[in-house]
Amino acid sequence: MGKFDKYKIDLKGMQADSVKYEFALDNLYFSHIDGPEVQKGKVNVVLTIKRTSHAFELNFQTEGIVWVPCDRCLDDMEIPVTSSDKLMVKFGREYAEEGDNLIVIPEDEGEINVAWFIYEFIALAIPMKHIHAPGKCNRTVTGKLSKHLRTNADEDSDDSFDMGMEDEVVSETEEEIEEAIDPRWNELKKILDNN
Repeated sequence: MGKFDKYKIDLKGMQADSVKYEFALDNLYFSHIDGPEVQKGKVNVVLTIKRTSHAFELNFQTEGIVWVPCDRCLDDMEIPVTSSDKLMVKFGREYAEEGDNLIVIPEDEGEINVAWFIYEFIALAIPMKHIHAPGKCNRTVTGKLSKHLRTNADEDSDDSFDMGMEDEVVSETEEEIEEAIDPRWNELKKILDNN
């Protein structure tokens, strides 16, 4: 029995017009799928399949929690995921993806494995930025990072580094910022000024 055999859906042998499947995904599923976005999680998926006149409509209801690395400190952080996704499947001669949510599967096989589709729906439900709440990042990592990060007071707050350490104020004078600039840039500026 393969790793993802329980995610194979036999559409050709479907007896009723509507069928419901439930999947409980755990860390083993995420380690087997070996996707880059998510390595751990506990997610419940309810899959409802409806037969239409020319295709099958697969509706995925996903709800649970995944753990992904924080973009700032790289410690794992918990992110809730909830999504409703739809996939249309029809029979054809060979496997093809005809758009974002239309899949053609060979009629002689008559089955589809939904393991990777479920993973993609979960990955798409995760926000682009994953950063701990202020003050929750690993202080050792953020402390070292703040030593190497230089921000200008004129920058937007979105680009500035907020570690949640409200008591610690880091300020630099313009002279310190000028000293931190690589001297090679000054030489390049001279070339531009001469032109």
